[in-house]
Amino acid sequence: MTQAQAAPSASRTAAPSPLLPRRRGVELALIVLAVLLSVYGYCAVGLARTGSVPPGAAGYGAGLGGLALLAHLAVRLRAPYADPLPLPIAVLLNGLGLVLIYRLDLQTPADRAAPAQLVWSTLGVGLFIVVVLVLRDHRVLQRYAYVCVAAALVLLLLPILFPAVNGARIWIRIAGFSIQPGEFAKVLLAVFFAAYLAANRSALAYTGRRIWRFQFPTGRVLGPIVTIWLLSVGVLVLERDLGTSLLFFGLFVVLLYVATGRTGWIAVGLVLAVLGAVAVGHLEPHVHGRIEDWLHPFGTIDAGQGPNQLAQSLFAFAAGGMTGTGLGLGHSTLIGFATKSDFVLATAGEELGLAGLAAIFLLYALLVERGFRAALALREPFGRLLVVGLASILALQVFVIAGGVTGLIPLTGMAMPFLAQGGSSVVTNWAIVALLIRVSDSARSQYDGEEAP
Repeated sequence: MTQAQAAPSASRTAAPSPLLPRRRGVELALIVLAVLLSVYGYCAVGLARTGSVPPGAAGYGAGLGGLALLAHLAVRLRAPYADPLPLPIAVLLNGLGLVLIYRLDLQTPADRAAPAQLVWSTLGVGLFIVVVLVLRDHRVLQRYAYVCVAAALVLLLLPILFPAVNGARIWIRIAGFSIQPGEFAKVLLAVFFAAYLAANRSALAYTGRRIWRFQFPTGRVLGPIVTIWLLSVGVLVLERDLGTSLLFFGLFVVLLYVATGRTGWIAVGLVLAVLGAVAVGHLEPHVHGRIEDWLHPFGTIDAGQGPNQLAQSLFAFAAGGMTGTGLGLGHSTLIGFATKSDFVLATAGEELGLAGLAAIFLLYALLVERGFRAALALREPFGRLLVVGLASILALQVFVIAGGVTGLIPLTGMAMPFLAQGGSSVVTNWAIVALLIRVSDSARSQYDGEEAP
């Protein structure tokens, strides 16, 4: 046999390229573990408070398990190559949030929030399933960038028409039903920022005027996105929703840095953040009061007025120690009206201790890391910027809230993802996880039949 005849024969008998593992079995096993841990926490609260297993434990486990199974089936059907970790992490965090809210409900019988939170969680999982099933390709969202930004601005403007709640106009309340539009607007703005920066990344990075060591893009390129950002942040400042305005600012700076690769944007962002914080802290009485509480957390005690919310939160973390007092055995309800929302992390810190808090933060860090991993694997810029933006939203929220309740930074009003009471927040976070699932499926499926990255 000649060499020319042997070559086709060898090519026909060559081993096929390996297919990527889909890892849906791993995802299912982790979901089962997440549900079991949540049910264990629910039972532990009942045993600690009443000495018996709560009568609704079986229903809680079946409900959470059924929702998680439906979400898993949607992923198995439409996103078989998706990362197996985001969904189980979301189920565990959502389950733990329901446990903490139920535990606080037992000491505030006149203000029960767990049933409503369970309904919102169901809606969130439903939205997750719809996004995974209907959105077959995340790149479709790039076509609707300007529709998304228009919808985001409308959502941000709507609360101005409604009365303020606790000093902020961030809610829409109709007939006892309330939503926080800014939660949905952050996802829409992430889509717009990603689409615009993906289309103009070369002009942003390589054109414009150089001033000292920094190169600034032309106003024609940078102007539209800066205008949208200023409008959104300006509306939020008028509504006194400073936590979300800080989130939008961080998202804007992070995506500019990722799109251009220029570290100068980080420096500019930090300078503007400091200047803005100083200005708002001096001009806005509500924010000034929070800064004073941050600088002097025990000032009200020294003045004979008793501990304020931040002081009670610090007492709760201190009481938890390394391993915590145990679920259901803390006193974080002394914090007051925001125990189930802004300060829910204090309950976790007191009753689960430093070890439990570290585990919760690791879950958040792993969820963000999986988003960044999918971004690194993608070959197209829009999806890369979109998933970085969504992961950064989660990271910034966790940092701002955890830093506020522990006294690291001044407190701003936002909801801890999945843990805190808040229907709009939990629905939005499930939508973010669905988009992470969709993008990670695209990132891995592009390598099907090749060596995995």
